Amino acid sequence: MALTWRAGALAALGAVFVGLVLPSWIGIAVVVAVIAVGVAVDVVLAGPVRTLTFARSGDTTVRLGATARVRLVVTNPSARPVRALIRDAWPPSAGLRGTAGSPPANRLADPTIVQPRHAVTIPAGERRRIESVLVPTRRGDRQAEHVSVRSFGPLGLAARQRTMQSPWRVRVLPPFLSRRHLPSRLARLRELDGRTSLLVRGQGTEFDSLRDYTVGDDIRSIDWRATARRHIGDHYDVVVRTWRPERDRSILIVLDTSRTAAGRIGTEDLGTDGVRLDAALDAALLLTALALRAGDRVDLLAYDRRIRTAVTRAPASQTLAQVTDAMATLEPELVELDARGLVTTVLNRAPQRSLVVLLTSLDSAPMAEGLLPVINRLTTRHEVVVASVADPRIEQMAQGRTTATAIYEAASAERARAERRHVADLLAKHRVRVVDQPPALIAPALADAYLALKAAGRL
Repeated sequence: MALTWRAGALAALGAVFVGLVLPSWIGIAVVVAVIAVGVAVDVVLAGPVRTLTFARSGDTTVRLGATARVRLVVTNPSARPVRALIRDAWPPSAGLRGTAGSPPANRLADPTIVQPRHAVTIPAGERRRIESVLVPTRRGDRQAEHVSVRSFGPLGLAARQRTMQSPWRVRVLPPFLSRRHLPSRLARLRELDGRTSLLVRGQGTEFDSLRDYTVGDDIRSIDWRATARRHIGDHYDVVVRTWRPERDRSILIVLDTSRTAAGRIGTEDLGTDGVRLDAALDAALLLTALALRAGDRVDLLAYDRRIRTAVTRAPASQTLAQVTDAMATLEPELVELDARGLVTTVLNRAPQRSLVVLLTSLDSAPMAEGLLPVINRLTTRHEVVVASVADPRIEQMAQGRTTATAIYEAASAERARAERRHVADLLAKHRVRVVDQPPALIAPALADAYLALKAAGRL
């Protein structure tokens, strides 16, 4: 049972009445009796709460920053109407913008107003629908567990109140803002795959066709047997082979979820919490979508000191959806990366030659003590790309020269940039391709690196 503001107002009026009209003990008794009777009447006549039933429907997944709608249907199976205030409880990160009720409306609420608590009258044997509008502010699972109902009596002095279970989960997926770069990369892929064949065979290319030799063609592409078959008298038509990138190649995307992934890098343009992992997820999604359109197989692995999530051998039509779903609940762990364990896990999961894309940090200390000593174990078997999200704040600091503080900041930024270049050079000596770009550019840059490997016949 819960008292309302009307009971308080009635008690205040009773106090005034006691002071002006009746002796104190008589007035108090009268006021208490009146309020008690009114409260008892309200409690008895208020619609039953325990018999209400709840059913949910609506969105179960939503992109970060998009709008989800979850409907709550309240059914009153009792013989009395329920005049209630209903609150559908969601965590703050779910971004509850309010609830909108379905007609018929009642005198307690304007159905055009979106409000967190919704006043509704449910006649006996009928149901009403409430729609919660969510704009989540974080990735992951956002769950509603309870619904609180306060059923008022006819006098409005007291109400029956109860909180009941009505679970629902909305999974908030990464926003995939780099999708806007996909059409241009697909156009380049079509050009690479269909219009411009390779003349020199490399790793990951297959025979396409024969054509006549033209000036400028590489002599290593000449097919001497086909040329011998096309002689007329003493004249030979020189024939060259063309090659095209193979399809159905294996790509393993590895996400470093250790403490370096929690670094703040200022990704307001991504609409995220501004950590390195969010930008890495966006880049991985663009690469996944592009590689699938190229006919390649894509697997996902998230690792720090153990496997956090993995997507392996998913059907091509479901790979992007499964990868996106697996990324939704990933969060950085405040632990050091176990580089040896990571390399061992990658080698076990990719026994055949593959493209391994590692999204990690180029910070000198973790790289020197972790990945660099064991990177050769990967490069001897796989093509390796290391992609790192650079902090745009470092670039801004490097431009400062106006004050003494700005000069010191610029010196620190230059030192950080020099250390990252040194790490990139060390990786390049181990035959690792390095992509080091700020959050807004890391996704298209990684896609370009993939296309360059395709064009060079290294996949």
